[in-house]
Amino acid sequence: MKTMTCRQLGGPCDESHTEATADEVIKAQDRHLKSAVTSGDDSHGGARDAMKGRWRHPKQAMDWYTGVKRTFAELPEQ
Repeated sequence: MKTMTCRQLGGPCDESHTEATADEVIKAQDRHLKSAVTSGDDSHGGARDAMKGRWRHPKQAMDWYTGVKRTFAELPEQ
Protein backbone atom coordinates (compact mmCIF):
# COMPACT_ATOMS: atom_id res chain seq x y z
CA MET A 1 0.00 0.00 0.00
CA LYS A 2 1.15 3.52 -0.84
CA THR A 3 -0.28 6.96 -0.16
CA MET A 4 -0.71 9.97 -2.41
CA THR A 5 -2.48 13.19 -1.55
CA CYS A 6 -5.11 15.13 -3.42
CA ARG A 7 -2.47 17.84 -3.96
CA GLN A 8 -0.01 15.35 -5.53
CA LEU A 9 -2.73 14.40 -7.98
CA GLY A 10 -3.51 18.00 -8.94
CA GLY A 11 -6.07 18.89 -6.29
CA PRO A 12 -6.10 21.65 -3.68
CA CYS A 13 -5.90 19.74 -0.38
CA ASP A 14 -3.88 17.18 1.54
CA GLU A 15 -6.53 14.44 1.73
CA SER A 16 -4.66 11.12 1.66
CA HIS A 17 -5.49 8.20 -0.59
CA THR A 18 -3.87 4.91 0.43
CA GLU A 19 -4.22 2.15 -2.13
CA ALA A 20 -2.34 -0.81 -3.62
CA THR A 21 -1.98 0.56 -7.15
CA ALA A 22 -1.70 3.90 -8.92
CA ASP A 23 -4.97 3.19 -10.74
CA GLU A 24 -6.75 2.69 -7.40
CA VAL A 25 -5.31 5.99 -6.12
CA ILE A 26 -6.58 7.76 -9.25
CA LYS A 27 -10.05 6.27 -8.71
CA ALA A 28 -9.96 7.34 -5.05
CA GLN A 29 -9.02 10.86 -6.14
CA ASP A 30 -11.91 10.91 -8.60
CA ARG A 31 -14.34 9.88 -5.85
CA HIS A 32 -12.86 12.48 -3.49
CA LEU A 33 -13.21 15.27 -6.07
CA LYS A 34 -16.80 14.28 -6.89
CA SER A 35 -17.70 14.18 -3.21
CA ALA A 36 -16.04 17.51 -2.43
CA VAL A 37 -17.73 19.30 -5.33
CA THR A 38 -21.11 17.70 -4.56
CA SER A 39 -20.87 18.90 -0.96
CA GLY A 40 -20.25 22.46 -2.17
CA ASP A 41 -16.45 22.70 -1.85
CA ASP A 42 -15.64 25.11 -4.67
CA SER A 43 -11.89 24.75 -4.14
CA HIS A 44 -12.04 21.30 -5.74
CA GLY A 45 -14.06 22.38 -8.78
CA GLY A 46 -11.05 23.17 -10.97
CA ALA A 47 -9.37 19.85 -10.20
CA ARG A 48 -12.64 18.02 -10.88
CA ASP A 49 -13.08 19.78 -14.21
CA ALA A 50 -9.46 18.97 -15.11
CA MET A 51 -9.99 15.30 -14.30
CA LYS A 52 -13.22 15.13 -16.30
CA GLY A 53 -11.71 16.95 -19.27
CA ARG A 54 -8.33 15.26 -19.22
CA TRP A 55 -9.35 12.50 -21.60
CA ARG A 56 -10.38 15.00 -24.27
CA HIS A 57 -6.66 15.65 -24.72
CA PRO A 58 -5.04 12.21 -25.03
CA LYS A 59 -1.41 13.41 -25.08
CA GLN A 60 -1.81 15.53 -21.95
CA ALA A 61 -3.84 12.77 -20.30
CA MET A 62 -1.13 10.20 -20.93
CA ASP A 63 1.55 12.57 -19.65
CA TRP A 64 -0.43 13.09 -16.43
CA TYR A 65 -1.20 9.36 -16.07
CA THR A 66 2.42 8.36 -16.69
CA GLY A 67 3.58 10.94 -14.17
CA VAL A 68 1.19 9.66 -11.51
CA LYS A 69 2.27 6.06 -12.13
CA ARG A 70 5.94 7.06 -11.92
CA THR A 71 5.43 9.03 -8.70
CA PHE A 72 3.42 6.17 -7.19
CA ALA A 73 6.12 3.63 -8.09
CA GLU A 74 8.77 5.76 -6.36
CA LEU A 75 6.83 6.01 -3.09
CA PRO A 76 7.79 3.75 -0.17
CA GLU A 77 5.49 0.90 0.79
CA GLN A 78 3.53 1.41 3.99
